[in-house]
Amino acid sequence: MTRVRDKVCLVTGASSGIGAATAKALAARGGRVALVARRRERLEAVAAQIAGAGGEAAVFEADVTDEARVSQLAEEVRAGLGDPRVLVNNAGAGAWKTVEETAPSEAVDMMAAPYFAAFAVTRALLPAMRAAGEGHVVNLTSVVSHFAIPGAAGYAAARWAMRGFSEALAQDLHGSGVQVSLATFAKVDSAYFSSNDNAAARMPGAQALVRVLQPEQAAAAIVRGVERNQRDIVAPAELRALMMVGRLLPGPMRWLLRATGHRQG
Repeated sequence: MTRVRDKVCLVTGASSGIGAATAKALAARGGRVALVARRRERLEAVAAQIAGAGGEAAVFEADVTDEARVSQLAEEVRAGLGDPRVLVNNAGAGAWKTVEETAPSEAVDMMAAPYFAAFAVTRALLPAMRAAGEGHVVNLTSVVSHFAIPGAAGYAAARWAMRGFSEALAQDLHGSGVQVSLATFAKVDSAYFSSNDNAAARMPGAQALVRVLQPEQAAAAIVRGVERNQRDIVAPAELRALMMVGRLLPGPMRWLLRATGHRQG
C-alpha cells in the first residue's frame, strides 16, 4: 500500500482535466503536490483551489517534452518540495486522424506527449525513488491502447507506447519498492473533445456501451489505485468487462469497432 499523506506527488498536465482533478484528489489525501504544465496561470488557479481546501501545492511551469527542461524541473521540485514519491504522467496531446491525414512530424509530436515526456520525467525522478526503496509511477493511457479504433492511427500508437512502457518499467522495477500503474479510461468529459472535433466524431458507436467519466471520477480511480498498489487502473467498470471480451474474442471486437467506427471515404 502506497501512503500519499505527506508524500511529494508530481502531476504532469496538471492545469486542467484529469491532471487538475488528480492533483486536487492527491492534495485532499494529504499529498504535497507539484503541479506541472506549460500554462502558469492555469496552474496557479489549481494551486489556489488546493490551498483554499487546506492542501499544499506548488507550481512548476514546464514543457515536459523538452529534455533539458525536465532535468531542471526535477531539481526545482527537489529544492522546493523534496523528492517526489508519486509521479502521475498525465501530460498528453494528439488528434484522431488516419495515416494519410497525419504528417510524419505530427506523428512525432503525438509520441512526444505522452510517451517521450513520460519517459523523460520518469527517468529524472526514478533514481531518488530507487534509493528510497519506495515510489509509485502512474502512466495514463486510453482505451485505444487496448482496442484498435479506426481513424486514430497516430494517437493510438502513442497510447500503445505508454502501455508498453508501463509493462517494461514494471518488470525493470520488480522488487525495488517502486510500483507502476497503467491507468486506462474510456471517454472522459474534458476540454480535449471540444478542441479536437475529429476525436468526438470518430468515437465508435460502441462507446455508448460505456459511461462517460468526469475528470473527478478518473482522479478518484488513480488515487485509489496508488493507495492500493493496483497494477491496472481501469474505469468505468464496464470498460474492464469490454477489455476482457476483447482479449477472449479479439476478432468479434475488431468487427464491432470497424462496424461502428470511422469509415474512410
